[in-house]
Order: sequence, then C-alpha cells, then structure tokens
Amino acid sequence: MSLTRADLDALPTYVPGRSIPGAIKLASNEVPYGPLPGVVEAATEAAANSFRYPDMGVVALRERLADRLGVAVNRVATGCGSVALAEHVTRASCLPGDEIVYSWRSFEAYPIIAAGTGATSIRVPNTAEHGHDLAAMAAAVTSRTKLVIVCNPNNPTGTANRRAELDEFLDTVGPDVLVVLDEAYREFVTDPDIPDGVAAYADRPNVVVLRTFSKAWGLAGLRIGYLVAQPDVVATIGKVTTPFSSNLAAQAAAIAALDAEDEMRRRCDLVIAERTRVQAALDELLPGIPASQANFVWLPLGAGSAEFAGVCEANGVIVRPFQGDGVRVTIGTPEENDAFLAAAEKALV
Repeated sequence: MSLTRADLDALPTYVPGRSIPGAIKLASNEVPYGPLPGVVEAATEAAANSFRYPDMGVVALRERLADRLGVAVNRVATGCGSVALAEHVTRASCLPGDEIVYSWRSFEAYPIIAAGTGATSIRVPNTAEHGHDLAAMAAAVTSRTKLVIVCNPNNPTGTANRRAELDEFLDTVGPDVLVVLDEAYREFVTDPDIPDGVAAYADRPNVVVLRTFSKAWGLAGLRIGYLVAQPDVVATIGKVTTPFSSNLAAQAAAIAALDAEDEMRRRCDLVIAERTRVQAALDELLPGIPASQANFVWLPLGAGSAEFAGVCEANGVIVRPFQGDGVRVTIGTPEENDAFLAAAEKALV
C-alpha cells in the first residue's frame, strides 16, 4: 500500500540547471554580475535577527513595490519566488479535476504545480515560431477551466506575445477564468509592443501578474517574488500562502535591490547587448532561432539537443537541454558567451 499519492508517480521531478566545478554555468538564467550594491549588507544586517520571525505581512517591501508599480498595497503579495506564488494561485483557484491551460513547451514547473492540486493539465502546443498559440489556448478553455497561465516572455523559448494578441486573448477567455501572466523576465523586454502586464492588465478582475527578484534583480539564491492582482484575489491567495515564506534576509535584500534600480537597469542593458550579439552569431550557425526577449536564447535542436549539450559540456560550458525540443542557453558575461559560441560552432558546423 502506497503512503503517498499514486498519481504523482509518473510526474517528472523538477530539474534545475546543472553546476560543474570549473565549468561555465549557462543553464539557470542567472544574471552573472553578482549581488546589487547594498544587498549583501542588508541581508547580513537582517541575519542578526534571524532568531526572530520575519514580518509575515511583508509590509515594508509590499509598500515599496506598490509605490513603484502605482497600485494599492492590498493588491501586492510576496512569496518564495514567483514559482511559489504560482503554486499559491493554483491552490487558491483549483480543486481536483479542474483544468489548467498552458502552452507547451513552457516553464517546466507548471505541470508539477497543476498535479500538486490534483488539477488536470491542458497543454497547448507552441506555434511553429516557438511561442504561445493564444488562439488555440483560448479555444482550449472549457467549463472546467479555472486557470490559464501565459508565460511572457516564455521560458525556455524566449518568445513573447504582443499587446494586440494578448488583448484579443483576454477578451476571448472572458472574466470567469483566472489568467496568470508570468513575467519573470519582464526587465529584459525591449520590444515596445510587448506590454507591461501590470500597467496593461492588472486592473482586470481576473488577471494575476507574477514577477520575481531572482533574475534581473540578482536574488535567485534568496528566493523572493511578488504578484499583483485585485484585492479579493490577493486576500484569497494569502489564505493558502505558507506562513512566513518571505524570509527575513530576502525581504531586506529585496528592498536594498529596489534602491539600486539604476544599477539593475545598467546590468540588464549589458545582458541585452550580449543577447543581441549571441543571437546574431548563432543565427549564422543555426538560421531561424527565435528572437528572445529574455536573458537566454533558445536553440530548437529537437532530437539533437542532448548531443549539443554534451559537446558544450566537453568544452567547459553547461547549458540546459530539453531533449526532443531544444536547448536553452543563458546569456552570461562576454567572455562566457565567447566560450559558448566556440563550443556551439564545434557542435553545429
């Protein structure tokens, strides 16, 4: 007799980007420039009170975020990264047998999150251009659909949907389904037609926008993210959020990071410039790679993905293969990117 849920036996375990001592890690979408100024000091100072519980209401950080985003503070919630908040949204909206619609391939945590609540995943294939097929996703919504997740820009393909198609999608889905816009990579977007989800859609009663401090803000190791939604949605999510899940050091570090927003923006600009360079070089080796709006690029190598990753590893660079689909490569420093491009040339030529 199993003491755990038998339906989880077939569920794949989340696979993080690998690290190998001495190798260049371009597998986890981290920004390579270290903590922002003031972050280490703030986290260290907070650690002196680590014998105390953190502020469960995360008031200081939520107030800062609300002011920055131009929303009321009761429309902001925090959690242990945006992935944990996606779990909380799912727990707050879905019962066993309800349906969650999302594009595939997209963030690999989505099927795990859906299964955790007993919800049914409805995976809608990506377009030939490796992006969300929003029309097909809208068509997949049924009376059992409680949640739709739109990852914009999409992880792992880097593609993003523009304002007109998102407007049409939200109007088609209607107000009875909760729509999560996962914007973990928002700070790297340069296409002006890709909307800011908070500014464009967060006033809709059925929209939740997820953001994170893990990527552009450099706090991946401290695990803190936030969401913006209507107050009633935020209040319900709060009922299923793990108490004290926004820890003491993470709260202090996030506030310090917000104080260094200009430096964050400068670092993002460095990543964006390198993204442009790497994409141009890869397009010479593998024409037709999708244009990325994130801090990584996608190589649609299909069945050759594992072999490509193996060549990169043999040359001291760790990338993230999704066997059968493609390879995701984080944008690193210029030197790291040069090493990757040299390995890619060996693998593709």
